[in-house]
Amino acid sequence: MEREQKQKWIWLLIIIAAAAASLYYRFLVNNQLEQTSALFIGIPALIAAICVLTPKPESATGTAVKSVTLFIGISGILLGEGFICILMAAPLFYLVAVIIGELRDKKRGQMLSCVAILLAIPMSSEGTRPALSFAREEVVSVEHVVAASPQQVETALSSAPRLNGAFPLYLRLGFPRPVSATISGTAPGDTYRIHFAGGEGKPGDLVLEVAEHRSGMMSFRAVSDTSHVAHWLKWERSTVEWQQVDGSHTRLRWTLRYRRLLDPAWYFRPWERYAVHLTAAQLITDAATPR
Repeated sequence: MEREQKQKWIWLLIIIAAAAASLYYRFLVNNQLEQTSALFIGIPALIAAICVLTPKPESATGTAVKSVTLFIGISGILLGEGFICILMAAPLFYLVAVIIGELRDKKRGQMLSCVAILLAIPMSSEGTRPALSFAREEVVSVEHVVAASPQQVETALSSAPRLNGAFPLYLRLGFPRPVSATISGTAPGDTYRIHFAGGEGKPGDLVLEVAEHRSGMMSFRAVSDTSHVAHWLKWERSTVEWQQVDGSHTRLRWTLRYRRLLDPAWYFRPWERYAVHLTAAQLITDAATPR
């Protein structure tokens, strides 16, 4: 009977922690802070704090991890379009919960866990204000040699890109996918419109304008983006350069400039750079390599 009561208490604590995290998430959304560290560090810290600062019937680490797991599971149903961010941040959620829980489980760990929770407060403020943000401007370049002449590359760039190829696994995890593209021309001022659907969010369009076009180079500036990708990063510039290697090969270099919108930077910067690197490589295949 005592063990049964203990289990009931544990699950009550877990549910309270998950409910508090859900309310906190809604507060962040209402205040447009759902892309900041206030969510990705603040939520697991809040869950862990509730679990370790109340009398514990078993290990604080186990209870905190169970609570985070329950919250992530509920997220798939309640958060809808924000679930991919929660999924990507799951390792970070567990890391914060385990650190605080382990400190609490150690002998004389109550004070150490309180210190960890207090340290999580300034860490969770990253991105909530411009002064509390790290540099957001990013540049990613990918270079490939393709079996085509420079003239064939330029002809490929003058046509709508192929969007029916196989995408890397990472880009298929739930991100919006480009399904069609239309172009008005390749002269400065002409536009490329790429339609995104699938994955999270409602369908939307990324509109690019040709900023410069000369021999061996085309550059585009982002005009607007109504796809769900705009929740994670802001496209700024896309530049493709090509140079003849020999009679049948051309070296292509695609550079993407964007502004990171997710915090904390130390965690999401590598994830975003990896996704953009895959995107640049896909562009070389779909837009610049002759059919």
